[in-house]
Amino acid sequence: MTGGSDGGEGGGMENAGQLKPTPVIYGELLNISTNYTHAANFTSKAEEGKDGSVAFQAGLAVTLALITLATTLSNAFVIATIYQSRKLHTPANFLIASLAVTDLLVSILVMPISALYTVSQTWTLGQVVCDIWLSSDITCCTASILHLCVIALDRYWAITDAVEYSKKRTPGRAAGMIATAWVIAISISLPPFFWRQVKAEEVTSCNVNTDHIFYTIYSTFGAFYIPTLLLIALYGRIYVEARKRILKQSRNKPGKRLTSAHLITDSPGSVASTTSLNYGTANDTSSCCDTTSSANQVSQVKVTVSDALLEKKRISAARERKATKTLGIILGAYIICWLPFFIYTLLVPVCESCFHPELFDIFTWLGYLNSLINPIIYTMSNEDFKQAFHKLIRFKCCRA
Repeated sequence: MTGGSDGGEGGGMENAGQLKPTPVIYGELLNISTNYTHAANFTSKAEEGKDGSVAFQAGLAVTLALITLATTLSNAFVIATIYQSRKLHTPANFLIASLAVTDLLVSILVMPISALYTVSQTWTLGQVVCDIWLSSDITCCTASILHLCVIALDRYWAITDAVEYSKKRTPGRAAGMIATAWVIAISISLPPFFWRQVKAEEVTSCNVNTDHIFYTIYSTFGAFYIPTLLLIALYGRIYVEARKRILKQSRNKPGKRLTSAHLITDSPGSVASTTSLNYGTANDTSSCCDTTSSANQVSQVKVTVSDALLEKKRISAARERKATKTLGIILGAYIICWLPFFIYTLLVPVCESCFHPELFDIFTWLGYLNSLINPIIYTMSNEDFKQAFHKLIRFKCCRA
Protein backbone atom coordinates (compact mmCIF):
# COMPACT_ATOMS: atom_id res chain seq x y z
CA MET A 1 0.00 0.00 0.00
CA THR A 2 2.77 2.22 0.81
CA GLY A 3 4.56 1.22 -2.34
CA GLY A 4 1.38 1.65 -4.41
CA SER A 5 0.83 4.80 -2.75
CA ASP A 6 4.38 5.81 -3.51
CA GLY A 7 3.93 4.70 -7.09
CA GLY A 8 0.73 6.75 -7.37
CA GLU A 9 2.40 9.77 -5.98
CA GLY A 10 5.33 9.30 -8.29
CA GLY A 11 3.01 8.99 -11.27
CA GLY A 12 1.15 12.11 -10.24
CA MET A 13 4.32 14.11 -9.98
CA GLU A 14 5.48 12.83 -13.32
CA ASN A 15 2.21 13.90 -14.94
CA ALA A 16 2.45 17.20 -13.19
CA GLY A 17 5.97 17.63 -14.51
CA GLN A 18 4.69 17.07 -18.03
CA LEU A 19 1.79 19.54 -17.74
CA LYS A 20 3.60 22.49 -16.05
CA PRO A 21 5.60 23.83 -19.05
CA THR A 22 2.44 24.52 -21.08
CA PRO A 23 1.33 27.82 -19.43
CA VAL A 24 4.97 28.96 -19.35
CA ILE A 25 5.24 28.52 -23.14
CA TYR A 26 2.00 30.40 -23.68
CA GLY A 27 3.20 33.14 -21.36
CA GLU A 28 6.46 33.46 -23.25
CA LEU A 29 4.60 33.56 -26.53
CA LEU A 30 2.31 36.28 -25.16
CA ASN A 31 5.33 38.25 -23.90
CA ILE A 32 7.08 37.90 -27.25
CA SER A 33 4.02 39.02 -29.17
CA THR A 34 3.51 41.95 -26.77
CA ASN A 35 7.14 42.99 -27.09
CA TYR A 36 6.93 42.72 -30.85
CA THR A 37 3.82 44.90 -30.87
CA HIS A 38 5.54 47.52 -28.68
CA ALA A 39 8.61 47.39 -30.89
CA ALA A 40 6.49 47.83 -34.00
CA ASN A 41 4.66 50.76 -32.46
CA PHE A 42 7.94 52.32 -31.35
CA THR A 43 9.38 51.86 -34.85
CA SER A 44 6.33 53.40 -36.49
CA LYS A 45 6.41 56.34 -34.05
CA ALA A 46 10.13 56.80 -34.67
CA GLU A 47 9.52 56.81 -38.42
CA GLU A 48 6.72 59.35 -37.99
CA GLY A 49 8.98 61.49 -35.80
CA LYS A 50 11.76 61.21 -38.36
CA ASP A 51 9.41 62.20 -41.18
CA GLY A 52 8.17 65.15 -39.12
CA SER A 53 11.74 66.19 -38.35
CA VAL A 54 12.71 66.01 -42.02
CA ALA A 55 9.66 68.07 -43.00
CA PHE A 56 10.47 70.66 -40.33
CA GLN A 57 14.10 70.86 -41.45
CA ALA A 58 13.04 71.26 -45.08
CA GLY A 59 10.61 74.06 -44.19
CA LEU A 60 13.23 75.76 -42.02
CA ALA A 61 15.83 75.50 -44.79
CA VAL A 62 13.46 77.08 -47.34
CA THR A 63 12.52 79.91 -44.94
CA LEU A 64 16.14 80.77 -44.09
CA ALA A 65 17.13 80.56 -47.75
CA LEU A 66 14.37 83.01 -48.71
CA ILE A 67 15.44 85.45 -45.97
CA THR A 68 19.05 85.22 -47.16
CA LEU A 69 18.08 85.75 -50.80
CA ALA A 70 15.81 88.71 -49.98
CA THR A 71 18.59 90.33 -47.93
CA THR A 72 21.08 89.90 -50.77
CA LEU A 73 18.75 91.28 -53.45
CA SER A 74 17.48 94.26 -51.46
CA ASN A 75 20.95 95.47 -50.53
CA ALA A 76 22.27 94.83 -54.05
CA PHE A 77 19.44 96.98 -55.45
CA VAL A 78 20.32 99.80 -53.05
CA ILE A 79 23.95 99.75 -54.17
CA ALA A 80 22.95 99.59 -57.86
CA THR A 81 20.45 102.44 -57.45
CA ILE A 82 22.99 104.78 -55.85
CA TYR A 83 25.60 103.83 -58.45
CA GLN A 84 23.26 104.46 -61.40
CA SER A 85 21.71 107.75 -60.22
CA ARG A 86 24.06 110.75 -60.18
CA LYS A 87 21.49 112.65 -58.16
CA LEU A 88 22.15 110.28 -55.26
CA HIS A 89 25.94 110.78 -55.29
CA THR A 90 26.04 112.68 -51.99
CA PRO A 91 28.01 112.00 -48.79
CA ALA A 92 24.83 111.08 -46.91
CA ASN A 93 23.88 108.50 -49.55
CA PHE A 94 27.46 107.16 -49.59
CA LEU A 95 26.93 106.25 -45.94
CA ILE A 96 23.70 104.43 -46.86
CA ALA A 97 25.53 102.65 -49.70
CA SER A 98 28.25 101.56 -47.28
CA LEU A 99 25.57 100.24 -44.91
CA ALA A 100 24.11 98.28 -47.83
CA VAL A 101 27.54 96.83 -48.65
CA THR A 102 27.96 95.75 -45.02
CA ASP A 103 24.54 94.10 -44.94
CA LEU A 104 25.29 92.47 -48.30
CA LEU A 105 28.42 90.93 -46.77
CA VAL A 106 26.28 89.61 -43.91
CA SER A 107 23.96 87.92 -46.42
CA ILE A 108 26.86 86.43 -48.42
CA LEU A 109 29.50 85.50 -45.83
CA VAL A 110 27.43 84.83 -42.70
CA MET A 111 23.82 83.89 -43.36
CA PRO A 112 24.26 80.90 -45.76
CA ILE A 113 26.63 79.06 -43.40
CA SER A 114 24.48 79.98 -40.43
CA ALA A 115 21.44 78.57 -42.23
CA LEU A 116 23.26 75.27 -42.83
CA TYR A 117 24.37 75.10 -39.20
CA THR A 118 20.89 75.98 -37.91
CA VAL A 119 19.19 73.28 -39.99
CA SER A 120 21.70 70.46 -39.39
CA GLN A 121 22.45 71.38 -35.73
CA THR A 122 26.01 70.06 -36.18
CA TRP A 123 29.18 71.65 -37.57
CA THR A 124 30.73 69.77 -40.47
CA LEU A 125 33.00 72.39 -42.08
CA GLY A 126 36.07 72.11 -39.85
CA GLN A 127 37.92 74.40 -37.45
CA VAL A 128 39.36 76.82 -40.03
CA VAL A 129 36.00 77.61 -41.62
CA CYS A 130 34.53 77.93 -38.13
CA ASP A 131 37.10 80.57 -37.18
CA ILE A 132 36.59 82.51 -40.41
CA TRP A 133 32.80 82.34 -40.12
CA LEU A 134 32.70 83.51 -36.50
CA SER A 135 35.05 86.39 -37.25
CA SER A 136 33.01 87.41 -40.29
CA ASP A 137 29.81 87.19 -38.25
CA ILE A 138 31.08 89.43 -35.43
CA THR A 139 32.82 91.90 -37.77
CA CYS A 140 30.01 92.37 -40.32
CA CYS A 141 27.15 92.50 -37.81
CA THR A 142 29.03 94.96 -35.60
CA ALA A 143 29.93 97.09 -38.63
CA SER A 144 26.28 97.13 -39.67
CA ILE A 145 25.22 98.38 -36.23
CA LEU A 146 28.00 101.00 -36.17
CA HIS A 147 26.93 102.23 -39.61
CA LEU A 148 23.56 103.10 -38.10
CA CYS A 149 25.41 105.26 -35.57
CA VAL A 150 27.46 106.91 -38.33
CA ILE A 151 24.31 107.75 -40.31
CA ALA A 152 22.62 109.12 -37.18
CA LEU A 153 25.69 111.23 -36.38
CA ASP A 154 25.77 112.63 -39.92
CA ARG A 155 22.08 113.58 -39.71
CA TYR A 156 22.58 115.14 -36.27
CA TRP A 157 25.38 117.41 -37.49
CA ALA A 158 23.42 118.28 -40.63
CA ILE A 159 20.37 119.47 -38.70
CA THR A 160 22.04 121.13 -35.71
CA ASP A 161 24.86 122.89 -37.60
CA ALA A 162 23.56 123.02 -41.16
CA VAL A 163 25.66 125.95 -42.46
CA GLU A 164 29.06 124.89 -41.13
CA TYR A 165 28.58 121.16 -41.61
CA SER A 166 27.55 121.62 -45.26
CA LYS A 167 31.15 122.72 -45.91
CA LYS A 168 32.60 119.76 -44.01
CA ARG A 169 30.16 117.19 -45.42
CA THR A 170 32.46 115.78 -48.09
CA PRO A 171 32.99 112.28 -49.54
CA GLY A 172 36.36 112.18 -47.77
CA ARG A 173 34.72 112.80 -44.40
CA ALA A 174 32.15 110.09 -45.13
CA ALA A 175 34.97 107.67 -46.03
CA GLY A 176 36.70 108.46 -42.72
CA MET A 177 33.52 107.76 -40.75
CA ILE A 178 33.05 104.46 -42.60
CA ALA A 179 36.67 103.45 -41.94
CA THR A 180 36.25 104.22 -38.24
CA ALA A 181 33.21 101.95 -38.05
CA TRP A 182 35.12 99.07 -39.65
CA VAL A 183 38.18 99.55 -37.42
CA ILE A 184 36.03 99.34 -34.29
CA ALA A 185 34.21 96.27 -35.65
CA ILE A 186 37.48 94.48 -36.42
CA SER A 187 38.90 95.35 -32.99
CA ILE A 188 35.89 93.62 -31.40
CA SER A 189 36.22 90.46 -33.51
CA LEU A 190 39.99 89.95 -33.15
CA PRO A 191 40.52 89.12 -29.42
CA PRO A 192 39.09 85.55 -29.56
CA PHE A 193 41.90 84.57 -31.94
CA PHE A 194 44.48 85.04 -29.17
CA TRP A 195 43.02 82.36 -26.88
CA ARG A 196 41.37 80.09 -29.41
CA GLN A 197 42.90 76.60 -29.36
CA VAL A 198 42.96 74.20 -32.27
CA LYS A 199 41.23 70.98 -31.25
CA ALA A 200 42.72 67.65 -32.29
CA GLU A 201 39.36 65.87 -32.37
CA GLU A 202 36.66 66.48 -34.93
CA VAL A 203 34.78 69.76 -34.44
CA THR A 204 31.03 69.27 -34.11
CA SER A 205 30.03 72.72 -32.83
CA CYS A 206 31.06 76.27 -33.70
CA ASN A 207 30.24 78.95 -31.14
CA VAL A 208 31.89 81.98 -29.63
CA ASN A 209 33.80 81.07 -26.48
CA THR A 210 31.93 82.56 -23.51
CA ASP A 211 34.47 81.47 -20.87
CA HIS A 212 36.09 84.92 -20.94
CA ILE A 213 33.45 87.03 -19.27
CA PHE A 214 35.42 90.24 -19.74
CA TYR A 215 35.52 89.76 -23.51
CA THR A 216 31.78 89.04 -23.53
CA ILE A 217 31.12 92.31 -21.70
CA TYR A 218 33.58 94.19 -23.94
CA SER A 219 32.11 92.83 -27.17
CA THR A 220 28.44 93.23 -26.26
CA PHE A 221 28.87 96.76 -24.94
CA GLY A 222 31.07 97.79 -27.87
CA ALA A 223 28.84 96.22 -30.50
CA PHE A 224 25.40 96.98 -29.10
CA TYR A 225 24.80 98.70 -25.76
CA ILE A 226 26.98 101.78 -26.29
CA PRO A 227 25.85 102.23 -29.94
CA THR A 228 22.21 101.87 -28.82
CA LEU A 229 22.56 104.60 -26.19
CA LEU A 230 24.26 106.79 -28.80
CA LEU A 231 21.46 106.16 -31.32
CA ILE A 232 18.73 107.00 -28.80
CA ALA A 233 20.51 110.22 -27.78
CA LEU A 234 21.21 111.32 -31.36
CA TYR A 235 17.75 110.61 -32.75
CA GLY A 236 16.19 112.23 -29.70
CA ARG A 237 18.19 115.40 -30.37
CA ILE A 238 17.41 115.22 -34.09
CA TYR A 239 13.69 115.08 -33.38
CA VAL A 240 13.83 117.98 -30.91
CA GLU A 241 15.91 120.19 -33.22
CA ALA A 242 13.78 119.40 -36.26
CA ARG A 243 10.63 120.29 -34.37
CA LYS A 244 12.16 123.56 -33.15
CA ARG A 245 13.15 124.55 -36.68
CA ILE A 246 9.73 123.74 -38.10
CA LEU A 247 7.92 125.72 -35.42
CA LYS A 248 10.39 128.62 -35.73
CA GLN A 249 9.84 128.86 -39.48
CA SER A 250 6.08 128.84 -39.01
CA ARG A 251 6.19 131.65 -36.42
CA ASN A 252 8.71 133.92 -38.15
CA LYS A 253 7.12 133.86 -41.60
CA PRO A 254 3.58 135.20 -41.60
CA GLY A 255 1.27 133.65 -44.10
CA LYS A 256 0.26 135.53 -47.23
CA ARG A 257 -3.26 135.47 -48.50
CA LEU A 258 -3.47 133.47 -51.68
CA THR A 259 -6.18 133.73 -54.28
CA SER A 260 -7.14 130.95 -56.62
CA ALA A 261 -9.40 131.48 -59.62
CA HIS A 262 -11.57 128.73 -61.09
CA LEU A 263 -13.43 129.22 -64.36
CA ILE A 264 -17.04 128.06 -64.18
CA THR A 265 -18.85 127.96 -67.51
CA ASP A 266 -22.63 128.12 -67.97
CA SER A 267 -23.14 129.55 -64.48
CA PRO A 268 -26.79 130.30 -63.64
CA GLY A 269 -25.83 133.64 -62.13
CA SER A 270 -23.63 134.76 -64.99
CA VAL A 271 -26.37 136.79 -66.71
CA ALA A 272 -27.21 138.85 -63.66
CA SER A 273 -23.55 139.48 -62.77
CA THR A 274 -22.22 142.85 -63.87
CA THR A 275 -18.82 142.85 -62.10
CA SER A 276 -15.42 142.60 -63.76
CA LEU A 277 -15.37 138.91 -62.99
CA ASN A 278 -17.69 138.23 -65.92
CA TYR A 279 -15.93 137.63 -69.20
CA GLY A 280 -17.14 136.56 -72.59
CA THR A 281 -15.90 133.35 -74.09
CA ALA A 282 -13.59 133.19 -77.08
CA ASN A 283 -16.52 132.87 -79.46
CA ASP A 284 -18.22 136.05 -78.18
CA THR A 285 -16.12 138.65 -80.06
CA SER A 286 -18.61 140.36 -82.36
CA SER A 287 -21.63 140.74 -80.09
CA CYS A 288 -20.18 141.64 -76.71
CA CYS A 289 -22.97 144.19 -76.17
CA ASP A 290 -25.76 141.83 -77.13
CA THR A 291 -27.38 140.68 -73.90
CA THR A 292 -29.16 137.81 -75.62
CA SER A 293 -25.98 136.21 -76.95
CA SER A 294 -23.97 137.02 -73.83
CA ALA A 295 -26.56 135.29 -71.68
CA ASN A 296 -25.66 131.97 -73.30
CA GLN A 297 -21.92 132.48 -73.58
CA VAL A 298 -20.96 134.39 -70.44
CA SER A 299 -18.65 132.59 -67.97
CA GLN A 300 -18.11 133.22 -64.30
CA VAL A 301 -14.78 133.29 -62.46
CA LYS A 302 -14.96 132.05 -58.89
CA VAL A 303 -12.32 133.59 -56.63
CA THR A 304 -11.22 131.72 -53.51
CA VAL A 305 -9.14 133.40 -50.81
CA SER A 306 -7.07 131.16 -48.52
CA ASP A 307 -4.49 131.71 -45.82
CA ALA A 308 -0.99 130.44 -46.65
CA LEU A 309 -0.13 130.23 -42.95
CA LEU A 310 -2.64 127.45 -42.45
CA GLU A 311 -1.17 125.60 -45.41
CA LYS A 312 2.35 125.98 -44.02
CA LYS A 313 1.27 124.68 -40.65
CA ARG A 314 -0.38 121.71 -42.29
CA ILE A 315 2.77 120.90 -44.27
CA SER A 316 4.96 121.37 -41.18
CA ALA A 317 2.75 119.05 -39.15
CA ALA A 318 2.91 116.46 -41.92
CA ARG A 319 6.71 116.67 -42.00
CA GLU A 320 6.89 116.36 -38.24
CA ARG A 321 4.67 113.27 -38.29
CA LYS A 322 6.76 111.72 -41.06
CA ALA A 323 10.02 112.43 -39.21
CA THR A 324 8.63 110.98 -36.01
CA LYS A 325 7.39 107.89 -37.82
CA THR A 326 10.71 107.35 -39.59
CA LEU A 327 12.75 107.72 -36.40
CA GLY A 328 10.40 105.40 -34.55
CA ILE A 329 10.68 102.75 -37.25
CA ILE A 330 14.48 102.99 -37.37
CA LEU A 331 14.98 102.68 -33.61
CA GLY A 332 12.14 100.20 -33.13
CA ALA A 333 13.35 97.81 -35.82
CA TYR A 334 16.95 97.97 -34.63
CA ILE A 335 16.12 97.37 -30.96
CA ILE A 336 13.58 94.61 -31.66
CA CYS A 337 16.04 92.77 -33.91
CA TRP A 338 19.17 92.94 -31.77
CA LEU A 339 18.15 93.43 -28.13
CA PRO A 340 17.07 89.77 -27.45
CA PHE A 341 20.34 88.41 -28.85
CA PHE A 342 22.62 90.64 -26.79
CA ILE A 343 20.63 90.17 -23.59
CA TYR A 344 20.85 86.40 -24.10
CA THR A 345 24.57 86.64 -24.88
CA LEU A 346 25.21 88.37 -21.55
CA LEU A 347 22.96 85.92 -19.69
CA VAL A 348 24.53 82.66 -20.91
CA PRO A 349 27.99 83.06 -19.23
CA VAL A 350 26.26 83.71 -15.90
CA CYS A 351 23.59 81.00 -16.24
CA GLU A 352 24.85 78.03 -18.28
CA SER A 353 21.59 76.11 -17.79
CA CYS A 354 19.75 78.97 -19.52
CA PHE A 355 21.37 78.14 -22.86
CA HIS A 356 19.01 76.52 -25.38
CA PRO A 357 20.30 76.08 -28.95
CA GLU A 358 16.87 76.62 -30.51
CA LEU A 359 16.33 79.90 -28.64
CA PHE A 360 19.82 81.07 -29.52
CA ASP A 361 19.17 80.36 -33.21
CA ILE A 362 15.92 82.35 -33.12
CA PHE A 363 17.63 85.37 -31.55
CA THR A 364 20.55 85.11 -33.99
CA TRP A 365 18.32 85.13 -37.07
CA LEU A 366 16.23 87.93 -35.62
CA GLY A 367 19.44 89.97 -35.56
CA TYR A 368 20.27 88.97 -39.14
CA LEU A 369 16.81 90.17 -40.13
CA ASN A 370 17.92 93.74 -39.39
CA SER A 371 20.16 93.54 -42.48
CA LEU A 372 17.01 92.96 -44.54
CA ILE A 373 15.05 95.76 -42.85
CA ASN A 374 17.81 98.41 -43.12
CA PRO A 375 17.66 98.96 -46.91
CA ILE A 376 13.86 99.14 -46.78
CA ILE A 377 13.75 101.78 -44.03
CA TYR A 378 16.58 104.02 -45.21
CA THR A 379 15.49 104.07 -48.85
CA MET A 380 11.71 104.13 -48.64
CA SER A 381 11.83 107.23 -46.40
CA ASN A 382 13.73 109.16 -49.14
CA GLU A 383 11.64 110.43 -52.09
CA ASP A 384 14.67 110.88 -54.39
CA PHE A 385 15.76 107.36 -53.62
CA LYS A 386 12.32 105.93 -54.35
CA GLN A 387 12.16 107.66 -57.72
CA ALA A 388 15.63 106.45 -58.69
CA PHE A 389 14.75 102.95 -57.50
CA HIS A 390 11.58 102.88 -59.64
CA LYS A 391 13.56 104.13 -62.66
CA LEU A 392 16.11 101.37 -62.16
CA ILE A 393 13.38 98.72 -61.96
CA ARG A 394 11.66 100.06 -65.10
CA PHE A 395 15.02 100.12 -66.90
CA LYS A 396 15.73 96.50 -65.95
CA CYS A 397 12.21 95.41 -66.99
CA CYS A 398 12.48 97.18 -70.36
CA ARG A 399 15.84 95.57 -71.09
CA ALA A 400 14.48 92.17 -70.14
